[in-house]
Amino acid sequence: MEDKMGGRSSSEDSDDDVYLQNASDEEEVHFSSGSMPKLQFRNVKSKSCWIEEFGMGEVIQKNGKTWVTTGIVRSGKIYSSIEETLYLMELGALHLLDNDGRNISLTEMYRKVSNRKSGCCWELFEVYRHLKSLGYIIGRHGVAWSLKSIKTSYKPVDIEVTEESKLIHMGSKSELSINKLFGELQINDLRPDYDVYLPNSRFRKSSPGDPSFLLYLSRGHPPSRAEIEALERHCGGIPLKICLVTEGRVSFFSFEKVELPVLP
Repeated sequence: MEDKMGGRSSSEDSDDDVYLQNASDEEEVHFSSGSMPKLQFRNVKSKSCWIEEFGMGEVIQKNGKTWVTTGIVRSGKIYSSIEETLYLMELGALHLLDNDGRNISLTEMYRKVSNRKSGCCWELFEVYRHLKSLGYIIGRHGVAWSLKSIKTSYKPVDIEVTEESKLIHMGSKSELSINKLFGELQINDLRPDYDVYLPNSRFRKSSPGDPSFLLYLSRGHPPSRAEIEALERHCGGIPLKICLVTEGRVSFFSFEKVELPVLP
């Protein structure tokens, strides 16, 4: 598969002006397939404030290069989903606070995910962690990396993008949009879960290009033919992969139409 990258353009998103460099102490650490990330103690961490009503973390202190491919940009701020937040906490790269300045522990975040909070469940987090540890770039399906990226050729068929495209003035409307994007996501909707990009050192949130494939988490059993066809209608020609998580093992599969020969 090839990752079709959009052309470079000027951007007001400061996060887009940084490109991934060679591996350093502050970058994400990639792990072998099936391994668990190990907590790493770092002298300098990013810092976020967890916004419960959004189900997201707002980055208040950014360190390292991980934010080039993590989080969405709105009104000059970076917001991370619950799976992005928890993954960085597992790596020891993020310090998370609540609105009162209290430290939020990994245990508390594990509990939120296990309780299927903020449009995520434990299986979805395992999928995110698995792909992220292999170097893939992952974003929630239908949630633009930045408002500028809505202008790219790939347009997910989702109400969230349509609503965001109407936002001219940022501020309270931007916060309302973010609340809608993440606070009301239904985990069991028959729609792709993630947009997945191949590792790319020149990825930009303002012009991400088309995903390499869209990913749907199978809920306990492989989808039926009718469900697969419904999912493919969401994809706009982008390849679709189905994911199944069984006892911590993450498996991927896809379907192709095959014409069987006519027997005499």
